[in-house]
Amino acid sequence: MCAPFVGSAFGDNRSMKVAIIKERRAFERRVAASPDTVKRMVGMGLEVVAERGAGEGAQYADDAFATAGASIAADAATALGSADIVLKVQRPLIGEEAERDELKYLKDGTVLIGLLQPLRHPADIDAYASAGIVAFAIELLPRITRAQAMDALSSQANLAGYKAVLEAADEFGRAFPMMMTAAGTIKAARVLVMGAGVAGLQAIATARRLGAIVSATDVRAAAKEQVESLGASFITVDEAAARSAETAEGYAREMGEDYQRRQRDKIIEALKRTDVVICTALIPQGAGAADRGDARRAGSRIGRCRSRGRGRRQCRGQPSRRNRHHPTRDQDHRACQHALSHPHRREPALRAQPL
Repeated sequence: MCAPFVGSAFGDNRSMKVAIIKERRAFERRVAASPDTVKRMVGMGLEVVAERGAGEGAQYADDAFATAGASIAADAATALGSADIVLKVQRPLIGEEAERDELKYLKDGTVLIGLLQPLRHPADIDAYASAGIVAFAIELLPRITRAQAMDALSSQANLAGYKAVLEAADEFGRAFPMMMTAAGTIKAARVLVMGAGVAGLQAIATARRLGAIVSATDVRAAAKEQVESLGASFITVDEAAARSAETAEGYAREMGEDYQRRQRDKIIEALKRTDVVICTALIPQGAGAADRGDARRAGSRIGRCRSRGRGRRQCRGQPSRRNRHHPTRDQDHRACQHALSHPHRREPALRAQPL
C-alpha cells in the first residue's frame, strides 16, 4: 500500500484517502480498522476518514479514531465519495438487498478490501466490475509466509471456536464439568468437535477448560496428534485414507463416498452418547450441513452456527424430533453446529449473535 497517489502524468500528487464505514449487515459489530491501525496508516502518509459511529459496535469511539489522526465523516456517502481505498468487514450492500446501496458511492477505480465472499456471491463480482471497482477478498489470500500478517481467517476462526463453546455452555441444560456433592453426582458433558483446524482446536481447548469430556474428528491424519495434545480423544475412520486427505496448502480434501459412508456410521454412533456437537470447518462455496436428527438423543436441541467467512455466525435452535430425518453427506465440516441437550425444555430459537 503506497502513500502517494499520482493523479496524472503532470504530477498531481496527493495522499491516498482510506475510508472506513459502519458495517450495516445484520448482527455485524466489527469495524474494518481500529484506532491503532488508523495511526499506522496515518504514519504512512495516508489520509484516513471514518464514518461517524463506525466503531460503536466494536467499542471504539469516534474520539479514539480522531485522536489517531482520522477525520470523521457525517455519513457513509461523505466517507466513500472521494475514497481511493475502502476497508470493510462484510461485503458492501448492493442494490435491492439494502436500504442504501453502498456501491453507488464508490468512484471508478476505488480499491475495495474486505471479507467479500466472492464464491458465495458471484453476482457481486459482476457488480464490482461494472462499477470499475478493484476488489480484494482477504479470505482468499494464499496461505504463505509473506501473507501471514494478513490472515483474517485464522484470527476469526480462533474466536469462532471459542465463542461456539461458550454459547453451547450457555444453552446447555446443565454444567459442563462433573459435579460431585453429598446429594449426588452430575456427569460431565460430552462434547464432539467436527473438524480440527484453527476453530476446532480452539473449541477443543475451551471445552476442556470448562470441564467437558471432549472427542474430535478430522479427515486429516495430522490432526490426530494435535487433538490428543489438547487432552481430547480422536475418532479415527481410516488411517490409511487420512494420510492422503490433506492438500499441499494444509486444507482437508473432499473424501470419496465410501469414506463418507464409514465416517457417517462412526459419527452416528458417537452422537448417541454426545451432548454437544460443534462443527467448525469453512467450506468456501458450500452450505451448512444438515443434522442427523434420527441419531441424536431424545429431547436434544440443535443449534446451527454457520460461519460467514469465519467471522460473523448466524445461529438458530431447533428441537429434536424422533421421526425427523435429514440426509447429510458427512464430511460434516460444512457448518458450525452444536447439538444441545435439553431433556425437559423446548425453548425458542437461539438468538443470532456476532463475534
